[in-house]
Amino acid sequence: MADATQVGTEQGGKPPTRRASWRHIGPGIVVAATGVGAGDLVATLIAGSKFGYTLLWAAVIGCLVKISLAEAAGRWHLATGRTLFDGWRSLGSWTTVYFAGYVVVWGFVYGAAAMSSSALPLAALFPDAMNLKGWAVLCGLVGLVFVWFNRYAVFEKVMTVMVGAMFLVTVYLAIRVTPHLGDAFAGLAPVLPEGSLIYTLGLIGGVGGTITLAAYGYWVNAKGWTDAGWMKVMRLDNRVAYITTGVFVVAMLFVGAEILHSSGLAIAKGDKGLLDLSGILKDRYGTVTSKLFLIGFFATSFTSLIGVWHGVSLMFADFMAKYRPSLTPAGTSREKSLPFRAYLLWLTFPPMTLLFLDQPFGLVIVYGVIGAFFMPFLALTLLWLLNSSRTPADWRNGLLSNVMLTVAGLLFVLLCVQQVRELPW
Repeated sequence: MADATQVGTEQGGKPPTRRASWRHIGPGIVVAATGVGAGDLVATLIAGSKFGYTLLWAAVIGCLVKISLAEAAGRWHLATGRTLFDGWRSLGSWTTVYFAGYVVVWGFVYGAAAMSSSALPLAALFPDAMNLKGWAVLCGLVGLVFVWFNRYAVFEKVMTVMVGAMFLVTVYLAIRVTPHLGDAFAGLAPVLPEGSLIYTLGLIGGVGGTITLAAYGYWVNAKGWTDAGWMKVMRLDNRVAYITTGVFVVAMLFVGAEILHSSGLAIAKGDKGLLDLSGILKDRYGTVTSKLFLIGFFATSFTSLIGVWHGVSLMFADFMAKYRPSLTPAGTSREKSLPFRAYLLWLTFPPMTLLFLDQPFGLVIVYGVIGAFFMPFLALTLLWLLNSSRTPADWRNGLLSNVMLTVAGLLFVLLCVQQVRELPW
């Protein structure tokens, strides 16, 4: 029987076009929730604390940049029927070398960071239950078991519920601090206060900007969208997701502007800055507001953890299927394949050693360098792939896509240079 959303079969063997519908939305929510972590919220808070509403325009542009990147990744998967790693591989062996090094080192260090970030709000909510390291190990194990035993459909539903919690908490906080809407609208005018360049670039490029943008196409396929007939659905899904991300960012900028900037208060950099904010909220608005914020903090961190556990493991499984196809026999789901589960274990157990040791200096350097290069790598390779004969002519980049991906690529190159300069050489 034809899909209920089908609007007719196109001529020439093209797949039927599905009507964009809210009931299909899912992968975009997953990629947006995974990409926005606690560190991103802290960066937004600090920008608000230093410059008030002045950089609101940068947060809006950042969401537009992420929409263009995720749309490009999803369009590649649907238009070509090939995965993003297939595309990278077609550009030369250098892409394989970079990706292999990236997923190994990045996964090792990110695993520890994700577990620690998820543990912080739990340790604050339940201080007598166990110490921070215990909570971190527990978060890692729960994430492992959840992703190991569940398929994409269940994963998406859980992510959607947690995004709902994030959304409600951040919007509640934004309303609670009573923002000055006149100042907020004035912040949509592009202005660069003295000393704001790095914060501006960070707002545009940092929030929701990780390897999970590359995973979007894999989640699109896991949803069952496998051809160009799903293009309109994918585009609606992507826009809704990053508008939701924009609400998170704007809400946290409001909180930073109203609570921190107006009072001259400062918070620590990194995830612990959110604990500082929790204390400030408790003093100003009471225990209930503080605890609600910690719940939102946990939802933000844990969605990033399980999102990476699932999405990057899918990418690794695809990578290994090209080089060791015997590890993924025909008919085996990627989510049940040996490479998928092996990478899950890599994200969980080796990083636990970093929870009990200071991160080795050399590892921090390598992680920082290859991590900084990933977003320019993603933007510029998508620009290359979607303007070449590898993509069907009907789905190659138009002027707007080329402009957005070029801007994204240049922006991420600047951020890459800045991140490398700030490494503790």
